[in-house]
Amino acid sequence: MKPLHMLACFAVVLAFTQIPAAQSASEQKMNSASLLGYTPSSGTSERDLEKKFQDAVVASNIKENMRRLSARPHNVGSPYDKDNAEWILARFKEWGFDAKIETFDVLFPTPKERIVELVAPTKFRAKLQEPVLPVDPTSNQTSEQLPTYNAYSIDGDVTAPLVYVNYGNREDYEELDRMGISVKGAIVISRYGSGWRGIKPKVAAEHGAIGCIIYSDPRGDGFFHGDDYPGGGWRPRDGVQRGSVMDTDYPGDPLTPGIGAVPGAKRLDVKEAKTITKIPVLPISYADAQPLLAALQGEVAPEAWRGGLPITYHIGPGPARVHLKVASNWDLKPLYDVIATLKGSDSDQWVVRGNHHDAWVNGAEDPISGMSPELEEARVLGELHKQGWTPKRTIIYCAWDGEEPGLLGSVEWVETHVDDLKKHAAVYINSDSSARGYLFAGGTQDLQAVVAAVAHDISDPEKHMSVFERAHLRSITRAKDTEERGKARKRSDLVITELGDGSDYTAFQDFAGISSLDIGYGGEDEGTQYHSIYDDFYWYTHFADPDFTYERALAQTAGSLVLRIADADLLPFDYTPQADAISKYESDLEKLLKDKQEEITEHNQEIQEGALSATADPHRPYVPPLVETVPPYMNFAPMKNSIESLRKAAERYSKALAKFRGAGDVPASSLQTVNADLLGIARLFLNDKGLPERPWFKNQIYAPGAYTGYGAKPVAAVREYMDEKKWKEADAQIPMVAGVIDHISAGINKAADDLESAVPAQR
Repeated sequence: MKPLHMLACFAVVLAFTQIPAAQSASEQKMNSASLLGYTPSSGTSERDLEKKFQDAVVASNIKENMRRLSARPHNVGSPYDKDNAEWILARFKEWGFDAKIETFDVLFPTPKERIVELVAPTKFRAKLQEPVLPVDPTSNQTSEQLPTYNAYSIDGDVTAPLVYVNYGNREDYEELDRMGISVKGAIVISRYGSGWRGIKPKVAAEHGAIGCIIYSDPRGDGFFHGDDYPGGGWRPRDGVQRGSVMDTDYPGDPLTPGIGAVPGAKRLDVKEAKTITKIPVLPISYADAQPLLAALQGEVAPEAWRGGLPITYHIGPGPARVHLKVASNWDLKPLYDVIATLKGSDSDQWVVRGNHHDAWVNGAEDPISGMSPELEEARVLGELHKQGWTPKRTIIYCAWDGEEPGLLGSVEWVETHVDDLKKHAAVYINSDSSARGYLFAGGTQDLQAVVAAVAHDISDPEKHMSVFERAHLRSITRAKDTEERGKARKRSDLVITELGDGSDYTAFQDFAGISSLDIGYGGEDEGTQYHSIYDDFYWYTHFADPDFTYERALAQTAGSLVLRIADADLLPFDYTPQADAISKYESDLEKLLKDKQEEITEHNQEIQEGALSATADPHRPYVPPLVETVPPYMNFAPMKNSIESLRKAAERYSKALAKFRGAGDVPASSLQTVNADLLGIARLFLNDKGLPERPWFKNQIYAPGAYTGYGAKPVAAVREYMDEKKWKEADAQIPMVAGVIDHISAGINKAADDLESAVPAQR
C-alpha cells in the first residue's frame, strides 16, 4: 500500500459556517435530524446502537491484537503468515461469525541472489542488509525476514555506467533530454518518492536503461525531517524500503489476469506476464547509495533534484560504473484470505469491510495498524449480535493476504466472486495503515454524505472535538489562498478524494463497480519505517500511536460506517457530490488542454525567436528543443451535456431523499425496489471493454494512472491519451465516456422515480 505520510495528504476536507466551542451548529442540526437513509424511529434506534458500539471498543484489545499479529515476520508464503490467518479465523468464529479461509496460489518471487557494487572508479559493495538494533526486540529475527528487494523485478546481471535520474518520473527524463544526457545502456539510480516505485524501472526501461536502483534519500523520510531511528522515528541510514514494482497493467496474480488463481485456472507463462519489469531493479539504503552517488561526475543536478546527503549531487554518466545482479525463486505461494460473514435479515445486499494481514516484514503499521482495529470492530459487532441485534444487510469482514506484492488476495477473491459481488455488494470499506492525527478518506463520492455524518459522531481522542471539526479546521489552515479558504469555510460536508490503486479497494471499485471507501488516521506520527524491518511493535508504540487512542478512533469510525450502511432502511447514497466531482474531472480535462495549447505555443515561439538558445549557458551541454505540434481543439460537448443530465438526475434524487427523510416512518417493503436500484448504479460506471490500454480496469470514471500507480487518474480513457499527447485518440474516447455517464444518469433517475413513488404512497 502507499505510505501513511502520503495517505495523510488525502485527509478529508471539511467545513461549515460557524463553530461554537462545544459543538458546531451543523453538528447540532445533524444530530437532531433523521439519519441519511433512515426513518425517524429507526434513526433513533441506530444512534443508540452506534453509541453502544463506540463505547464498547477497547484500545488495549487493539494493542494486544497488534502485539500478536506483528510478533514475527509474516510475508506471503511464510509460516507466520498462515499462523496469523488461522488465528484471525479462530477469533471471527469465537465472535459468532460464519468464517472460513479461502486459498489461492499466486506467483510470488523471492530473491536468492542480490548484488549492487561499484566497480569503477573505486570499489564498493553494498551491504543490502538492515542491521539488528539492540533496543528493537524483533529486529533480530533475521532468519524469517524477507531480504531487501523489489518483488517482480526480472532476473538480470548487468554492469554499466551509472546515471542519477532524480525520482525517475517521465518529467525527469525530459529534463535529462534537455541536458543531452541519455540513459541508454546505463544503470539508473533514483530516489524513492514523488510517485509509485514501480514507475521508476518502467520509465527507465522505456528510455533504454538496462538496470535500476532505488534508494531512500534522507530528504524523503530520514533525518531531514527528524531524528532517525532508534533515537527518533525516521528511517535510519541503513533502512531500506522493500516493495513491489509490478507494472500497472493489472493488479493481482501476474499469471491469471481477470480470473481467480484457483486450482485448474489457466495460467500464463512467467515470460508472458505483462506486469513483471523489463529490467532488473533493487532498493538500497542511503548508506549504500552515498558511495555510488559520490562517484558520479558530469552535470551538477538541478536544485530540485538534490537530496539530503552531504555530497554534491552529480548526474553522470561516469566515471561511476555499477554491477547489479538480481536472481529470484519464481515460485507459486499460497494466499490465505479470511472471510467472515454475519448474515443479515435481508441477505440479498452485502456490506464488505476489509484490511490486509500480510506484511513485508513485521508490519506493525503496514498493515497491522489497520487490521487490529478491524478485529476489534468485529468483536464488538459479535457481542451486539449475541445480545440480540441482527443487521439488515449481511456484513462480510475480510482479512486479505498478499496485498503487499500487488493486491493479490483481494483481487483474486473479487475475480473469483465477481458475479455474486455485482449482484449483492453495496459498499466496500477498506483500511490499511493508520496512526495519530487526522481522519483521511478516499473513495466514491456517493458515500461522501454518510462519511461526513459519521465523522460528526466520532471524538478526536486528543483534541476532544469531532474528527469532522478537526479535519475541517485543518483544511482552512492548509488552504493555499484566500479563495480556497473561503470555499473551505462555506462547506458543510467533506470532500472525498478519488482513489488510485494503493490498497485492496482497487478490485472492488475498478473491476467490480462497487462503491468504495478507504479510511484511516494519520499526519502526526513521528516518522516512518515503511516496508523495513523496523516497522514493528516497538517502533509503533514509541512513535506512531503509543496509547492506541487513534487506533480506537479508527475502529469506532469504520465500525460505525459498517453499522450505518448495513442497517439503513435506504442505502445512504447521495449522488450530488459525485456529480460535482465528475463535473470537476471534465473541467480539469478542458483546463489541461488549454494549458498545453498555451504552453506549447509559447515554447514554439521562444524557439523561433531564438530565446532558448540565447539563454542557454555555453559552458553546459545544451540540446536545442524541437518545435511541437500545438494540440488541436477537442470536442468536450458530449461529456458536458451528459454531466448536465447527471447533475439534474442527482439533484432530483437528493430532493426525493430529503422528502423521504421528512416523511415519517416508511415500511421497508416499499423501499425494496429503490434499494435494488441503488445497488446497481455503481455498476453503471463500468465498461466491459475496460480502459483502451488497460482492459482489466473497467471503471470509466475512477482509475489509477498507468504512470502514477497510487495516484488516481479520473476519466483515464481520455486523460491518459492527453498525457501522451495523443489528442486524436483522446478526443475519440469522449463520446464513450459520455455514454457511460448517460447510463449512470438513467440509473439515478430510475431510483429517484421509484423513491418518489414509494414515499407519497405511505401518506
